[in-house]
Amino acid sequence: MKTLSVVVPCYNSADYMRHAVDSLLTAGDQVEIIIVDDGSSDATAAIADEYAERFPTIVVAVHQPNGGHGSAVNTGIDLATGRYLKVVDSDDWLDAAALARVIAMLDSLHADGAAPDLLISNFVYEKVGKRFKRAVRYRNALPRGRVFGWREFGRFHPSQYMLMHALTYRTQLVRDSGLRLPAHTFYVDNLYASIPMPLVRTMFYLDVDLYRYFIGRPDQSVNEAVMVRRIDQQLRVTSIMQQALPAPTTVPPQLHRYLVHYFQIVSAVTSLMLIRSGTREHIARKAGLWDELREKHPHIHRRLRWSVLGQITNLPGRAGRRTTVTAYRVARWVVGFN
Repeated sequence: MKTLSVVVPCYNSADYMRHAVDSLLTAGDQVEIIIVDDGSSDATAAIADEYAERFPTIVVAVHQPNGGHGSAVNTGIDLATGRYLKVVDSDDWLDAAALARVIAMLDSLHADGAAPDLLISNFVYEKVGKRFKRAVRYRNALPRGRVFGWREFGRFHPSQYMLMHALTYRTQLVRDSGLRLPAHTFYVDNLYASIPMPLVRTMFYLDVDLYRYFIGRPDQSVNEAVMVRRIDQQLRVTSIMQQALPAPTTVPPQLHRYLVHYFQIVSAVTSLMLIRSGTREHIARKAGLWDELREKHPHIHRRLRWSVLGQITNLPGRAGRRTTVTAYRVARWVVGFN
């Protein structure tokens, strides 16, 4: 069995997917690369087949009708044969040296009978035009260099959370979680990074900058204008995350705290994009989002509504909304997202 299966969802990715796949090939036969061509109309399918022909023991090329990012990830999960699973978007890539360390650590832990449910590593924002590349690391909150459980899972900074890019799950755990990402929906990486979490019991934080998260294409899903246009999809993901929040008595308190923290960030982003759209309908839908949370999770609603993020995203009136947008622009400049 291979150590790691990497799913690469591709839709019209011909211009940049080679960089992603080549970065994965540096690990050799220890990695299975599953390229999922999601109904592309450019040369993506031909490039995927080319890699599968050149590296038949490493690369699997799959072609399917267009179903969106989530559908492509679902296909990769179904086909994966490695002990561990990672998703790498086709415009991103992995650092070769860091990948070698990840593989070596997973193999060592498996040989010792201590294979964790989840390996956590760092990711780096590769934003076009920004000389300083911001790395997201977890040294402040997680033990390093050993297996640990939720009791040792510390507190994250207000803007800190584990994106899909930071996570390498045990493959069977993802399947056991029943995760099925919705088709034709963007932003489902938030579901991938949260829904399997209640099944995680053991973790290992390897402090390496593994994932390089490219930001800069104008058609990219995290581009602000694109997010506003796709606000219905953002709302759908936020609603699914809310419905999946476990009762506090069913999971370790540290896990519950983290999942609520993650949901807070996603709901704040959703609220902000609804404000940025500027329509009365979307302002009303923002209020509905918070009303739904109050109805279904009153304790969580109280906690989030009166937090700093909750107050900033719920300032009343036009002046309040302008203040919210200004705060967002400052955060965007400091952090380097979008």
